[in-house]
Amino acid sequence: MAHNSASSGKRSFIPSPIVKTTMAISRWFNNLPQVLAVAIVVLTVLVGWEVIVRLGDIPEIILPTPTLVGAQLITVFGQLAPGEFLLGELWTTIQEVLIGFGIACVVGFVIGLWVGQTKFGHKAVMPLFVALEATPKIAFAPVFIAWFGFGITSKFVLAAFMSIFPIIIGTAAGLAATTEDELKLFKSMKARAWDVFWKLKMLRALPFIFAGLKIAIVAALTGAVAAEFIGGGIGFGEQIRLAATRLALDRVFALILILSLLGIALFSLVAWVQKKVAFWDTPNFRQTKKGRNHSLAATR
Repeated sequence: MAHNSASSGKRSFIPSPIVKTTMAISRWFNNLPQVLAVAIVVLTVLVGWEVIVRLGDIPEIILPTPTLVGAQLITVFGQLAPGEFLLGELWTTIQEVLIGFGIACVVGFVIGLWVGQTKFGHKAVMPLFVALEATPKIAFAPVFIAWFGFGITSKFVLAAFMSIFPIIIGTAAGLAATTEDELKLFKSMKARAWDVFWKLKMLRALPFIFAGLKIAIVAALTGAVAAEFIGGGIGFGEQIRLAATRLALDRVFALILILSLLGIALFSLVAWVQKKVAFWDTPNFRQTKKGRNHSLAATR
């Protein structure tokens, strides 16, 4: 009895109307559409940012307000119009990302096959790449600039270097995802090694490979921009560096936002290709397949 009294005393510590109101607000937020939920969070951050800067009397050269960044963003969009100089800088960065990502895809896939298909690759090569991944790869930027110069080559080489490891891991892990039962089934049908590889192992590996590709495309953008910071001369990263040297942080934030949009676009492009190529791994397809299985079970 004493224990029950103490428990009810603890339960009544917070008034019931407050608990009910809090739970109702929580349910309302949980049921919001994703777009609206993201918009609310972004708007809250922007309003808080604006209030903190204005009330704290923080200088603009240290932290510009969102309204200043928005005004500069309009200017940047104007400079991205056809024929304007900033569009050329953005196109240079996109070229560096795509070339570096392409090199990483080819080389990473080959090394991933080696690691995933051979014991020697798994024992001897994989530990070396794990050790390489543990190092701060940005530190290699001066090395690549010394080797390949200040042009576009050193930029896409660093982009490839930064994005290759997720592709290797995705390929190797995907090839290792094939189960023994699946291999026995193919062997029982007297399938050739080539058919086992393409019709079983590669289909199993595709979701893993695309998971690595989605990480790699963002890493390639990071590598290209980092190389532009250090190597200078060309690219969107160079424009950010120049704006930072002038303490024009509103322009820096605006340019970073453009790069963020570029990263989202590249990530979304890879995700779209994944839906077209590995369509059986999409949530809608799995849900449809699950529904069909339930229907077959019910008819039996």
